[in-house]
Amino acid sequence: MKRTVLDFREMKRKGEKITFLTCYDYPTACRCEKAGFDMLLVGDSVGMVVYGYAGTVPVTMEQMIAHSQAVRRGAPNTFVIGDMPFLSYQESVQDAIHNAGRFHKEAEVDAIKLEGGRRVIRQIEGIVDAGMLVMGHIGLTPQSTGQLGGFKAQGRTAESAMALIGDALAVEKAGAFAILLEAVPPELGKIISARCQVPILGIGAGIDVDGQLLIVSDMLGIFEAFTPKFVKKYANLSGIIEKAFGDYVEEVRAGKFPQEEHCYRMLEGELEKLEALIDRADT
Repeated sequence: MKRTVLDFREMKRKGEKITFLTCYDYPTACRCEKAGFDMLLVGDSVGMVVYGYAGTVPVTMEQMIAHSQAVRRGAPNTFVIGDMPFLSYQESVQDAIHNAGRFHKEAEVDAIKLEGGRRVIRQIEGIVDAGMLVMGHIGLTPQSTGQLGGFKAQGRTAESAMALIGDALAVEKAGAFAILLEAVPPELGKIISARCQVPILGIGAGIDVDGQLLIVSDMLGIFEAFTPKFVKKYANLSGIIEKAFGDYVEEVRAGKFPQEEHCYRMLEGELEKLEALIDRADT
C-alpha cells in the first residue's frame, strides 16, 4: 500500500528509516516497487545519467514530465516525487504553482521537490497553499553549483552549518512535508534531523537522518563519469553490460547468432506453397 505523509511522520517518530531512490524509467520503477521502496524521486539528475549533460540545468519540464509518467506507470503503489527543473519555479510563485500542477495533472506524482532554502520560501508556500506537497532540498543543490563553486560538500564550517540549519527550519515552516539534505557532514545531518519535525532524507548526510537517498545509476554501477564520496555501489552492472554487448557483437560477426532456437518456422507445407508462388511469379 502506498505510504502517505502521515506514514512518513510516524516513521520519523518511531525512528524507522525511510528508503528513497531516484528512478527515471518504467522497468526500473517496476523493480523498485517490488523491492518495497518507500519513496521514488524522478530526479533532474536524469540530465547527467541519461542524457549526458554536464549538469542538471538543461533539463526541461517536458523531459521531467515524460520520465515521471513512466515511473508512475511502473510504480503505481509507491510514493513518487517529481523534481522541479531549473527555471520551472525560480522566476515567480505563479510559475512554481503552474509547473507543480503539471507534475500532478500529467504525471500523477504525489509531491514535487525544489531546491533552495530561504530564497524559495514564497514558492513553497504558494505550492502548499495550492494543495500540493513539497519536499525541500538544501545543502549541495546541483542547479546552483555555479554559485557553490562546483559539486562540493556544504556546511563544513560553523557559519555555513548555521545557515543550513536556518534554511531547514524556514523550509519546514513554509510547509514542506520533508527535506532532502545533500552532501553535508554527518554531525550537521544529525542536528537538523533533531531540530526539524518533518523527515530529513539524506544523500551524503550521514546515518542519523531519517532516511537515505541514492541515485539508481550510481548504486548499480552504471554511471561512470564520476562517483560522489557518499555513493555505495551495490552492483557493478557496467562491466556486466559491456561484456554482454561484446559477446553479442562477436557472435553476430562470427555467424553464431541467431541459432535454431531463436528462429520462427513457417507452418507445415507453407514453404512449398511459397516456393510455387515464387516460381509462378518468375515465369
